[in-house]
Amino acid sequence: MASISKLGSSAFAATVSSKSSSSALCSEGKLSFRFQRESSIRGRVPVLSVSVCGGRPGGDRCRTVKVSLADGNGAQLKKTSLHDLYKKEGQSPWYDNLCRPVTDLLPLIGSGVRGVTSNPTIFQKAISSSNAYDDQFRELILAGKDVESAYWELVIKDIQDACKLFESIYDETDAGDGYVSVEVSPRLARETEGTIDAAKWLHKVVDRPNVYIKIPATAECVPSIKEVISLGISVNVTLIFSLARYEEVIDAYIDGLEASGLSDLSKVTSVASFFVSRVDTLIDKLLEKIGTPEALNLRGKAAVAQAALAFKLYQRKFSGPRWEALVKKGAKKQRLLWASTSVKNPAYPDTLYVDPLIGPDTVSTMPDQALQAFIDHGTVSRTIDANLSEAEGIYSALEKLGIDWSDVGNKLELEGVDSFKKSFDSLLDSLQEKGNSLKVTSPA
Repeated sequence: MASISKLGSSAFAATVSSKSSSSALCSEGKLSFRFQRESSIRGRVPVLSVSVCGGRPGGDRCRTVKVSLADGNGAQLKKTSLHDLYKKEGQSPWYDNLCRPVTDLLPLIGSGVRGVTSNPTIFQKAISSSNAYDDQFRELILAGKDVESAYWELVIKDIQDACKLFESIYDETDAGDGYVSVEVSPRLARETEGTIDAAKWLHKVVDRPNVYIKIPATAECVPSIKEVISLGISVNVTLIFSLARYEEVIDAYIDGLEASGLSDLSKVTSVASFFVSRVDTLIDKLLEKIGTPEALNLRGKAAVAQAALAFKLYQRKFSGPRWEALVKKGAKKQRLLWASTSVKNPAYPDTLYVDPLIGPDTVSTMPDQALQAFIDHGTVSRTIDANLSEAEGIYSALEKLGIDWSDVGNKLELEGVDSFKKSFDSLLDSLQEKGNSLKVTSPA
């Protein structure tokens, strides 16, 4: 996460003081956190006191990181467009990345980030390109863990530590925000029962109220979503590429809430991750093959148009007597989350998949590039339903040109599932190689 650290220079300042501690939080070979809100001089600037403990065999070491919500001169925290995005327009900015040290997330939280998403590709990059995981990995292998079991322990620790960082946001919003997402194995994308079992296991071992278990929106896993929600487990539904599949996801969420039997539904929440940039990547290629002026003029417009119609569908589905009956039990809407917000085509504006998709009760999860671009020159304004008629026109025009939206969704889903599986398999291979390089042989 080093590339995002520049955000801290103007928006966030931290002072670190080292001290010895015998706190029970310090356990051998693990990093633990203790949080305490304090007040700075004259009580005008809030301070977050974070006890970071990393015990090692033969002794323990703790240091207290006092994170002042102020700039380097002690002035009040400089607000960013991320703060305005949430406070003025009701959209939660999340960060689409996670790696060690998780404390690198603190400047982002100070800059207005309100949650984190991860996926197998993110962890593949984090673990295979860093030595920050070596000590824990070595200990796990020496303890007899196989490579895949070791992988999950590495991931679970990062998720737990990140959840702790966002816990105060989760509490302050009554389970509305402050989530960290972790995905079930991509090898289970076509297995209904296997996904249910994996979600239950992950939810149990992570054991944090603000964790989202990510489940792909494949046809096989839509029933899994209903079942997992009915068990009171909060879910991030990922890899949604079409309106038809999105409606199935909404129905699975509502069905799950109704089947739960819980009298209080306020802590069972969900987001539906609707992917955007990948839609344009595929449809632009199809338009270039058609090659007519009309077709070429529609390049770069399909993804945002479909997303706007997804928001319209969201508003319709989460209204009416059926939904209101659940609201009386504390149910929260399954928020739309815009995923794949980085721009793949350099000819397009770098905030193309953020600026036009701003609306209430939504989430935008952004990787480094998109996040930095929006903070630097993004526009905070409700845009998602500002031109619905135009979005409908674009959607229809693409259909008339022979673009099959269902086919596009199916192809992108296949690509997405395959991409995550390849990342997962590649990571396990690299972990095996790393184990060999550490001169550790995993048991058969």
